[in-house]
Amino acid sequence: MRGTAVTEHADKVQAALKSSEAARSALVASWQRSSHHHLDPTHRSPPKRLTESELVFARQRIEPLIAVAQASLDRLYLAVGGVGCCVLLADRDGVPVERRGALADDETFHDWGLWTGTVWSEESEGTNGIGTCLVEQRPLTIHRGQHFLTRNTALSCTTTPIFDHEGKLAAALDVSSCRADLTEGFVNLIALAVGDAARRIEADNFRLAFPDARIMLAPVAERSAGALLAIDADDLVIGATRSARLALGLTSESFAKPMPAADLLGGSVVAERELREAERAVLQRALARADGNVALAARMLGISRATLHRKMNRLDLHRAN
Repeated sequence: MRGTAVTEHADKVQAALKSSEAARSALVASWQRSSHHHLDPTHRSPPKRLTESELVFARQRIEPLIAVAQASLDRLYLAVGGVGCCVLLADRDGVPVERRGALADDETFHDWGLWTGTVWSEESEGTNGIGTCLVEQRPLTIHRGQHFLTRNTALSCTTTPIFDHEGKLAAALDVSSCRADLTEGFVNLIALAVGDAARRIEADNFRLAFPDARIMLAPVAERSAGALLAIDADDLVIGATRSARLALGLTSESFAKPMPAADLLGGSVVAERELREAERAVLQRALARADGNVALAARMLGISRATLHRKMNRLDLHRAN
């Protein structure tokens, strides 16, 4: 980058930092955090990279999430890869641990640091898609001159956070490009694609965490596909995605004691009826397979005979014989 452009960007950042914009602008607030990390907008050194062994360890820490994300990463890359973008899955420390990109672009992206093992935390690289997304825990785009470091101002990065089955921040999904001709409309389309892929990864990871539970949509106003609940064989809510936790006011403490699904869903008559009908159908199928033998049906369902009797009475369900 020419010296004039470097100076102009640095002057723009410094002027914003001296103003009162940080109170009104999330971008300037991020620039301010970057400055507090003792970063200089004119800093030219290449991004920090993990050693091979450090990258292996970083991958191992979120290996289940990486595995469950493969199909979604492939689909996302098919949507954006043909227009000069790469896809990065970064851990909660801002280090990409999985990547999709075109072979023809590899050298360019590697030079820019859009590669596995590069540290994209806000502390290390200042305002950038991955690092700032992880700090603010929200979807965002950092487009070209919005980056803190001048050497990153040729990049456009659209990123969405990924939360684990306990609603905790686990990773960030990013689509980045070095193209100068990305229009605002196309960036908006990328943001939608990244958001959809992130929600699929969260949902698949949630189902993996609760393999024996019944997974259902939470009765929230938006009917978000990401607002999921995990309900066990005793109709207790044992898990909820972050979207469901926020919508229903659930915290980690909420799961410290048994939480009947009917109590949680009581505010929605439709949801409660759907839950009751689904449970009734499960019990009927088990009793049919057991030829009406309650003890055998209970073993098939993985619950006690007393629990099954209690459920049958509550649902007014009688044995076939």
